[in-house]
Amino acid sequence: MSVLVVLEAGHRMAGEALTAGRQFAAALGVPLTAATIPADLTYTADGFTAAYEAHARATNPALVVFAHTYQTRDWAPKLATRFRKVLISDVIAARVDSGSPVFVRQLFQGKLNSDVRATGDGPHFVSVQAGAFPPVEAEAPETISLTPAVEPRQNPEKPFRESTRAVDLTAAPVIVSVGRGIKDEGNIPVVQKLADALGAELAASRPICDAGWLPMERQVGSSGQTVTPKLYLAVGISGAIQHLVGMKGSKTIVAINQDPNAPIFEVADYGIVGDLFEVVPALVEAVQRAKS
Repeated sequence: MSVLVVLEAGHRMAGEALTAGRQFAAALGVPLTAATIPADLTYTADGFTAAYEAHARATNPALVVFAHTYQTRDWAPKLATRFRKVLISDVIAARVDSGSPVFVRQLFQGKLNSDVRATGDGPHFVSVQAGAFPPVEAEAPETISLTPAVEPRQNPEKPFRESTRAVDLTAAPVIVSVGRGIKDEGNIPVVQKLADALGAELAASRPICDAGWLPMERQVGSSGQTVTPKLYLAVGISGAIQHLVGMKGSKTIVAINQDPNAPIFEVADYGIVGDLFEVVPALVEAVQRAKS
């Protein structure tokens, strides 16, 4: 028995799937294994399903873990059905309860968390939500390379590629994000100075991008990018659930808001209750002083 992580070749979420797999394997007390199909081999749902089905039947994993990507959504449910199981998708956490794995999923854009208990013998199949687990930092296990060996029933087209973004916030170690507390587009430079001082990327909540004050590619949240930086500074952001979904996986969250009851403080590691137009310049000065 093991936890098998399916690594989508070349996808940035492969590291996140490994982190999740490692946590799940530790909770279940079983080894971690990994398998992939090389990127230079043509993708078809038939081919991938057959290859991983054969591997799973030969190794009998307790759990098969995927990153929740466009490709996963295309073929992983088909694989799970081969084992008379369902794919438990968009998992953000897991635990073992009375010997059975229990997976946590979000409903209604993160407003509710639901527990899904996997019953019966494995393998069980889960995909992990983007940004829910930090990219793996420890050394990955030896990865088995598989080769599809069935004749596809469809003519494969070019792989789906997500639209190219001029700004990839997912790769930023430090993000300074601004919300409606900034009040006016002309005040954006106040927060930009803090981002510059910290060597951070500037991001925003949806209202800022909807207003055109910053480009949509800088939006964080359920309809924007999901980020997990080492440091996330939320400036003038109240903390609507749609925004929290996109940044709550950050390692350290600092919130600046003049409303002490703002929901953002519920997820923040550090909170500053105050006027951002006073707090932010003071932070910029302190950072610059520390650098000199």
